[in-house]
Amino acid sequence: MRSIAVIGSVVFVALPLLACAEADAGSTASADAATTAGAPDGPPLYYLLSGPAKRYCSGIWVSERDRTEALYGSVLHTEEQVHDYESGSLAIDIDENRRIVTVSQNGVSARARHFGDQGCVILPPDTDGVFFTPREVVSALPDAETTPWPMGDMLPDEPLPEGVDAELLDQAVETFFTEGDNRAAFLVVHRGRVLAEDYGPGIHKDTQLESWSMAKSMTATLIGRLIQMGHLEIWQPAPVPEWQNSPGDPRAEIRIADLLRMSSGLRFSNSGATPEQMAASFVPGQVDHRMGYVAPIDAFQFSISRDAEFPPNTVGRYRNSDPWTLGYIVQRTVENELGEEYLSWPQRALYDKIGIRRFIMETDPYGNFLLTGYNFGTARNWARFGMLYLNRGMWNGERLLTEEFVDFVSSPAPAWPEPYYGGLFWLNTADEEGKGGRIPQLPPDAYNPSGAGHQRTYIIPSQDLVIVVQSHRSAAAHAPDRTDREYEALGMVVKAVDPEWSW
Repeated sequence: MRSIAVIGSVVFVALPLLACAEADAGSTASADAATTAGAPDGPPLYYLLSGPAKRYCSGIWVSERDRTEALYGSVLHTEEQVHDYESGSLAIDIDENRRIVTVSQNGVSARARHFGDQGCVILPPDTDGVFFTPREVVSALPDAETTPWPMGDMLPDEPLPEGVDAELLDQAVETFFTEGDNRAAFLVVHRGRVLAEDYGPGIHKDTQLESWSMAKSMTATLIGRLIQMGHLEIWQPAPVPEWQNSPGDPRAEIRIADLLRMSSGLRFSNSGATPEQMAASFVPGQVDHRMGYVAPIDAFQFSISRDAEFPPNTVGRYRNSDPWTLGYIVQRTVENELGEEYLSWPQRALYDKIGIRRFIMETDPYGNFLLTGYNFGTARNWARFGMLYLNRGMWNGERLLTEEFVDFVSSPAPAWPEPYYGGLFWLNTADEEGKGGRIPQLPPDAYNPSGAGHQRTYIIPSQDLVIVVQSHRSAAAHAPDRTDREYEALGMVVKAVDPEWSW
């Protein structure tokens, strides 16, 4: 077993981590058992087990999906896991009373537990509890079924607007939903009106769906709310005491803008890192990017503890350190400056204002929102989120985000090698021919939150259009042309509202 390191008041069990798809795997179990069970050149076995435990826990009690469908659609990510489960070597136990899922193999177990409005959390070793007090999150909004869209779910009972090609919209939905491709939701909003909406088997408008890294854009939006409220500024040095109060600390130069652009320069490895960078990881040879997903740590303290590798705003890289540090700033600002309760603050400050009655933000065992992967939202709620940006931060006459902030997050970050990343949003910046650079089927002003496994909310200002796509993530159920068909469906939607559109 490797050493146990301490950062602040946080204990990290320094064991090898699984290098796999983003936000995948993770575990807590006996370190000795996990070490002996792992292959000599691979990760401890329990890192392969806690991901399924957390995903199944969320599938059962957050999404409330059919258990067999959730198991094969979102829990067993690989054909090898399917084989191990069906052969009996991978065991899953569900404790209905305590709402704990345990996944076991070769004498090693990992567990996750449901904690109400904080969703499911990977349990630390030797305890069924966490290091924070779970909170109930209650919306102040009236019943959605009797409230008109978008503040509620009552849709107009009238024909589609003149000029909208209904047949092409139907064709887009059919193209997106191909049998056996594990799709979950497809929703189109044009000029504030829901034009098309469909769901995969067992899913409906109220299903809280795995949203993964789409929530990085939610982290940006919580920062944006605090900016609009006058508590933060885009260009100010990040208010992290550990950085600002250490004389000569280069991290004191990191601005909130640099964190939003994932250009902080913090030493934080991810897939694609050089051998030298991997050797400098917190756990040498393993990626830092997934530590919050795979170990029972304080993800915020872990992020702010990393030293500087590059000067800020010189290297743009996809790293969880930056949104987790922003999450830390949100937490400190809410608790210390606003004097409010952190776990329920987003509901009051943002969600209730735009018609979102429930959005599940799961946490680490220390009660920090892991808004980089562990979160669940409905397609309609992501559509409302997109509409806030279409409205340039205004909602029902109230300014929730500054126009400067909306422009900032949807503009290219200068330190990235390609102009396709903004402020925790992905961009479709025009190519040399003036078409969308990443997605030619969409106009170049489109931008979007994006999560692993095809979770995206496309915001297209030039067309006053929001398109939400959500999918279950199991790679074992992906069709090989999945992305091509999704992009083709997007192009059809744009053409359905703009007959002049072509790609």
